[in-house]
Amino acid sequence: MVSRSVTGKTTRGNTKGKTAQSAGRKTAAKKTTKTKSARGKTSAGSKVPVLKAAGKNLVIVESPAKARTVGQILGSKYVVAASQGHVRDLPKSKLGVEIEQDFEPSYVVMKDKQKLLNMLKKAGDEAKEIYLATDPDREGEAISWHLLTAAQWQNRPNPPKRVVFHEITKQAVEEAFQHPREIDMDLVNAQQARRILDRLVGYQVSPLLWRRVQRGTSAGRVQSAALRMVVDREDEIQAFVPVESWTLEAELYRDADPVDKKHLFTGVLHSVKGATGKGATGRLTIDKEEDARIYQEQLKDAAYQVADVRKREVRQRPAAPFTTSTMQQEAGRKLRFTAQRTMAVAQQLYEGLMVGEKGQVGLITYMRTDSPKASAPAIEEAREYVAKRYGKDYVPEKARAYSTRAKNAQEAHEAIRPTSIGRTPDSLKTYLSKEQMDLYNLIWARMLASQMSDALSESTTVDIDAVCQGSSTVYVFRTTGSVLTFPGFRTLYLESRDDDEDNEGRQALPVLAKDDGLGCEKLESLQHFTQPPPKFTEATLIKMMEEKGIGRPSTYAPTIGTLTDRNYVVKERNRLIPTTLGTTVSKLLTEYFADVMDLDFTAKMEEELDDVSRGARDWVPMLGEFYDPFQKALEAAQESMPKVNLDEETDEVCESCGEPMVIKTGRFGRFLACTGFPECRTTRPIVNKTGVACPKCGGDIVERRSRGRGRSFFGCSKYPECDFISNRKPVVTPCPECDGLMVESGRDTVACTVCDWTETVEDSAAEDSAPEDSAVNESSVEAAPFDG
Repeated sequence: MVSRSVTGKTTRGNTKGKTAQSAGRKTAAKKTTKTKSARGKTSAGSKVPVLKAAGKNLVIVESPAKARTVGQILGSKYVVAASQGHVRDLPKSKLGVEIEQDFEPSYVVMKDKQKLLNMLKKAGDEAKEIYLATDPDREGEAISWHLLTAAQWQNRPNPPKRVVFHEITKQAVEEAFQHPREIDMDLVNAQQARRILDRLVGYQVSPLLWRRVQRGTSAGRVQSAALRMVVDREDEIQAFVPVESWTLEAELYRDADPVDKKHLFTGVLHSVKGATGKGATGRLTIDKEEDARIYQEQLKDAAYQVADVRKREVRQRPAAPFTTSTMQQEAGRKLRFTAQRTMAVAQQLYEGLMVGEKGQVGLITYMRTDSPKASAPAIEEAREYVAKRYGKDYVPEKARAYSTRAKNAQEAHEAIRPTSIGRTPDSLKTYLSKEQMDLYNLIWARMLASQMSDALSESTTVDIDAVCQGSSTVYVFRTTGSVLTFPGFRTLYLESRDDDEDNEGRQALPVLAKDDGLGCEKLESLQHFTQPPPKFTEATLIKMMEEKGIGRPSTYAPTIGTLTDRNYVVKERNRLIPTTLGTTVSKLLTEYFADVMDLDFTAKMEEELDDVSRGARDWVPMLGEFYDPFQKALEAAQESMPKVNLDEETDEVCESCGEPMVIKTGRFGRFLACTGFPECRTTRPIVNKTGVACPKCGGDIVERRSRGRGRSFFGCSKYPECDFISNRKPVVTPCPECDGLMVESGRDTVACTVCDWTETVEDSAAEDSAPEDSAVNESSVEAAPFDG
């Protein structure tokens, strides 16, 4: 069996158990020729500090913020430096993988990292010991290995040691330095295999899409599978045929109570009492309006009486502490953070922030994890805090343990939790920014609630007999209600729900007993239609990716970011909508690259990468099994994939040459372009009218996009004659106070641009907002390289 050594050289036998030091000695000469520095100067503005490590220990982490926090813990005998992510990678200008040479990677030092690498190498050569303290995952392991190899430290008398910690606290860091280890080549090889897989797909399929669809398109192993999920969901929605049904609902009240709104409750027609024969329960389904009207007429003068009251205790268990996926989902629901924003803020909390006299403090554990487990000391600290803060009734008899249901979860790390429960959100208010505070509050409350008692409620189901006048037929109405009897963890935290999950929706009922007489205030027939599956949000797409085993915690955010950056999907009211370009690319890839686009196949690849990381499988044969069918599919696609014209015809005419204009899609989205290209290169932005008149000149206010970040803003269509501009969306209704222009001023608020008038507006898409009871109650990311 063929496998890869530390440096990528093909050797015989299994690499498991080989150390970075020994493997590096065997292949140092070869990798010296393969690993070369890319030419060019350091990027503008980057400064390389001078490190004086003579007689000291050199510690290398990824980021300056992490370096400051770790340095403060270790003290003056250590010099802590940042590699600022990877120092070398596959070249950007070519494939960089020797397919015929057992997928030999040709790594190059990044051109903007050469000076930094030289500085780190010089400091390392002077230092007593070198410690590689990059993040505790495959990516971090690979960064350490690339540092060791690029700096040629394999042959040092005392080669670098690897230290791993999942939180940046004094105890965790000091313990890690007491138990250093060698680089784990199984983890490195798993990362290399993923990187090469992504490169093979991205760098060979993307140029084909450029030629057949349009420039700037791309494909990626995980990205394309995620895109297919969004496109397939949109196809389901478009193909959905709603089914009509009806219900009969009665607004009821106890005879002993006054007829007012607070005493009314709703019962729904459920069944026919005493029904026999087929479907003996008598459960009714009403398919059309005519049937509903017949039942309504029969029940017009019915007498209502309570027939049965059933009560049961319902226990609700708290959610587990956060994993990467659940944190991104919940931050999306509660805080409206994108996945990328969530990870950026979480990285700041993990790497450490200034907290008064305590200096730089790491506030949360490592934020890339698929494990919901917490350490025993963290659980005990949480239970003690709950007992002190809320009382013993809020502490469960036994500590709670959680396990993940996610497909292919590794559970190698801890859950995302505060490094100390005693460091409450209130104690950090003056030190954190709003978004840091919001996310920390969420993480802190989630961890604490996970070790609190169940919430208890009493669920009541009431059957009500409706005796029809003039006949022996008795219909049964049913109503349900729920009363919270002990709040438990809900005192602090309640997980939000996705749009496709049913909320409890249970009403408050009066105290009812069997044989109670009831009055009917209103009886009405209501029409219903089955609903199509909901469009994906970032939260629900991440949830689905995790359930299907597509990608890993470190890839969810960059995957969604790539889909939006490539204009494959757009966001509308927080929903992910595939564009024509995204749909076209997905359909072509599904037709010509069935394996790459197959969700089960993609999940299987993740399982095989996990096998590599555990040393249970060699990665070169794994790549060969993938590449042989992929290469055949690539050759077939190059031969027969059609050229697609995505231009959309319009009624617009070019003002320069009179030729028709079409809608094209580019880096900054859709725009108008002349069909006379290349002779005529006239382009125009697409104008989206808001229906609101400009307050300066009366022209149309239109939506535009900035060229930099592509953000929307609103300006007059008569620009440059009129210079009106606003960053907030205008609304059609004028100010009731002064008739001035009103603009959106928040999720549910509008404000006048002339006077101080503001008002709250009802959100027509209420499902976009988190439930009221979901509030938490308590008085720069260095991403992995991503092809495609």
